[in-house]
Amino acid sequence: MSKIINNGRIQGDEWKVLRLAENDDVATVVVPAGRVIVPLAVWQVQRPQLAARTEAGMLGVWLAGDADPAELADDLVALQLIAVDFPKFTDGRGYSIATLLRTRYGYAGELRAIGDVLRDQFFFMIRCGFSTLQPHEGRYNRAQIEAALASLSDFSASCQGRWMDRPQPCSIVGQATMTREGQLQNATVSPPRPAAGNPATRPELSAVLRAAVDEFGSHGELCFTNSFGV
Repeated sequence: MSKIINNGRIQGDEWKVLRLAENDDVATVVVPAGRVIVPLAVWQVQRPQLAARTEAGMLGVWLAGDADPAELADDLVALQLIAVDFPKFTDGRGYSIATLLRTRYGYAGELRAIGDVLRDQFFFMIRCGFSTLQPHEGRYNRAQIEAALASLSDFSASCQGRWMDRPQPCSIVGQATMTREGQLQNATVSPPRPAAGNPATRPELSAVLRAAVDEFGSHGELCFTNSFGV
């Protein structure tokens, strides 16, 4: 039995992923017995025949990277499992699909990453809303997966929030710009707000930071932002 990571734990997997061969017809392809994750196209065409298995929790649907999650909007309550396929590790569309399913559509069931799922991606996949990670069978042994899980705690702070806790803006004690002559200008003060994460620090901003501290005192965290949000 292949191994998956489900909610941070390694466990055996009873699900099969149905992938279509080149000449398969979505209307006539046979969905095997047991717990099966079928392609979106098969679900859309064979929904009436598959409804009973879905209600019994025996059927899930997987989305390709170019799929629109809106196509499953009316089925989210019925589906206990939705998977998103990563055809290669450089294809990041699945992260957006997962985030949309969790946030825009409010999907609360099992969300699984399948395909070319690498250990370096585990942290980011979980933050985007995936609850289950399914690397290719045989890619990693148990010790490697355990090491990957342990590494998830390496990052104690993030500039971006998870899907379940959209970040509030960093507390802004002051906003200021520095002239070429080193003078602080355009300084403003706003009330402190709960910080979502640690602000990024850059050596070239040290003069601005020192000036801001001198100007505004210690009222909480200082957050400097640029057009990239860091």
